[in-house]
Amino acid sequence: MIRSGDDYRESIRDGREVWVGGERVKDVTVHPAFKPVVDLRARLYDMAHADATKEVMSYVDEDGERNAVPLKLPRTTDDWRAKRRAVEAMMDEAGGVVTRVGDETVGEMWSLYDGSEVLAEIDPRFAENIERHIWRVLRGDLFHVSANTDPKGDRSKLPQDQDPDMLLHVVRETDAGIVVRGAKYETAAAYANQAFVKPTIANWGKEELSDYAVGFVAPMNAKGMKHICRSGFAGRGVEDYPLACRFDEVDTLIIFDDVTVPWEDVLFYRHTRAAAFIRGTLHRYSAFPYVHRILRMADFMIGAAMFNARQTGLDKQPAVQEKLAQLACYREGINAHLTAAIADGERSPRGLLMPNQSLLYTGRVLACTQLPAMMHLTRELCGGQICVTPDSTSFRHPELQPWLHKFYTINERWDADDRRKLLAFARDLVNSDYAGHRLTFKLFAQSPPFAHLAAVYRNFNFDGPLRAVKKSAGLSDKVMAEKPRP
Repeated sequence: MIRSGDDYRESIRDGREVWVGGERVKDVTVHPAFKPVVDLRARLYDMAHADATKEVMSYVDEDGERNAVPLKLPRTTDDWRAKRRAVEAMMDEAGGVVTRVGDETVGEMWSLYDGSEVLAEIDPRFAENIERHIWRVLRGDLFHVSANTDPKGDRSKLPQDQDPDMLLHVVRETDAGIVVRGAKYETAAAYANQAFVKPTIANWGKEELSDYAVGFVAPMNAKGMKHICRSGFAGRGVEDYPLACRFDEVDTLIIFDDVTVPWEDVLFYRHTRAAAFIRGTLHRYSAFPYVHRILRMADFMIGAAMFNARQTGLDKQPAVQEKLAQLACYREGINAHLTAAIADGERSPRGLLMPNQSLLYTGRVLACTQLPAMMHLTRELCGGQICVTPDSTSFRHPELQPWLHKFYTINERWDADDRRKLLAFARDLVNSDYAGHRLTFKLFAQSPPFAHLAAVYRNFNFDGPLRAVKKSAGLSDKVMAEKPRP
């Protein structure tokens, strides 16, 4: 069941309506704004067929079918370790960080799978639909993404008190399914196969049965769907922007202009409890690969900073070593949370193995809140040349080359060409407009910082510290009376 890169390319040549820079895109697999990241995704598909990576990227199930490791439902610690190895192999192959490849979004459907009893309250078909779609993604090896954020409009008002389309909602029912209208932002939608579309906020007009409380799976070529994409970073010259040109995961405003969703693709509808459940548990699995990507970003920052320190002979200075150690502590803090979250995993309501929720969410807070400071520390260690160095064409110009080679050659190991390459990489990693884009993406892609901390509050076990204080302070038993959490 494993797809090849060519299978993937063919699957997205499906007549979808994609726009970028005011231009209607005929074929996303060849358009310059999308081709680099489409080719990268295709390479990752091909890894499941290559002799060197086949066993890391795929497994044979109980029916004798070969499936993708990243899409496998996790039931054991070994499953999570296998997923981690697969992601590491993908990043090694890519040579950079690519976030949206499916493994970090399919977990959101596993969260809804855990809530099958909640779905069955309103319609047993919904519980059946989520299970069928999970297996469809796995067995079909689909590139599955997740559409969360709406335009929202004036957030001080209910959606019914302004243009109702500011939040995606159902406008009518038909025998074939529901008809939805509105918009969603989604990274990689223009070159994915399908998206899990769900509410972004609990703003349903205080109605128990609300047309805004809807979740479904939608193919990216649905009739009435438009993809309006932001302008990309690709095409500006890979020598000067080695990350932006290869790893720009283009974001899309998906327009739902009376799109019909067949009943078999509806996961919940007019069911605020199901909507609240998915918002509260959405990242219980998907936060793991999300944080894992930040670990790789930390490795890149450490590598760039250490190379620069060694180039310039500053790695022996205690002040520089201290800053490099800070980057190492950040990296290992993330690594420790990921490792411990697997080792101390928890059983979900449907028997899956969740990463330990408290460790996972506190790890996410660590990774995301400290990322800006670590990027700035990397800038400091790389020095001011990352923002003043001429581009690669200047280094090749016959009149300018001797001067640039003179002033950018460090020693017999580090000539001007390697020096320029390292500075270009470091600039693109922490100091370019692409770097700023990625930083903002990490700030909001899995909900804003206050929601990250809210997840910690809901999942951290406060009973242990309370019992310790109760015993040490000699408090009475009544202070430990159970109270419902808000």
